[in-house]
Amino acid sequence: MYGEDVLAGNWRRRKTVPEVDAEVDLVVEDADSGFCGAVVGFEYGAVVLEDRHGKRRNFPLAPAAFLLDGEPVTLRRPVKSTAPAARRRTASGSIALDGVRAQVAKASRIWVEGIHDAAMVERIWGDDLRIEGVVVEPLDGIDELAAAVRDFGPSERRRLGVLVDHLVPGSKESRIVAAVTSPYVLVTGHPYVDIWQAVKPQRLGIEAWPVVPPGRPWKEGVCAALGVADPADMWRLILSKVDSFHDVETPLINAMERLIDFVTVEST
Repeated sequence: MYGEDVLAGNWRRRKTVPEVDAEVDLVVEDADSGFCGAVVGFEYGAVVLEDRHGKRRNFPLAPAAFLLDGEPVTLRRPVKSTAPAARRRTASGSIALDGVRAQVAKASRIWVEGIHDAAMVERIWGDDLRIEGVVVEPLDGIDELAAAVRDFGPSERRRLGVLVDHLVPGSKESRIVAAVTSPYVLVTGHPYVDIWQAVKPQRLGIEAWPVVPPGRPWKEGVCAALGVADPADMWRLILSKVDSFHDVETPLINAMERLIDFVTVEST
């Protein structure tokens, strides 16, 4: 009538509740109150949970007090690792110097052709240049480069580096650069028509940059080929895909590293 004997078998064996490290961002639910949130830290021996609305509550680390994916768990405070922390690196790949303030701007400068070039350099090498105290200034093209260099007045303590687009043998750019002969000026560059093209095309989800017929403005041709109406929108998209030196081509990286080394050399 009463069926199986409820006292039969090994009824005294309790279900084992697993212990879980309360790592930051682990999402759990307090079994008693139903409060669900992510671990954000510890206070007074209790774990602090924050829900999706930003509300925070403290809960003691009691046995089986939380649910993880619907199952009871016991949270425990993680043991701090004794391994040395990985050294943080800047977007250019150099080791970040935490706690070091940007230097007052030095007399030396780096010039680039336009505001897009300046934004790209800032994106990748900005941290390094602030530490060195080197300012990057955009030019409005390089047609008057020789005159601009004379006005700048380069010297041993006032060096100038210039980054030039499409610096290839036989180009207009190479002829302009040849007129600059000061030992305190380094003009170098990359082979790409524009700084846009120095970004790896795969970062934009394309196999290669579009080929633009001669006689058509390059940026206009690229936008037309990719179906983007406004070049400003295209530039915002390109810049959003650049987080570090890994996102741009090697010639640009090499050129910028040479310029930074040149303008930051200690005078003797």
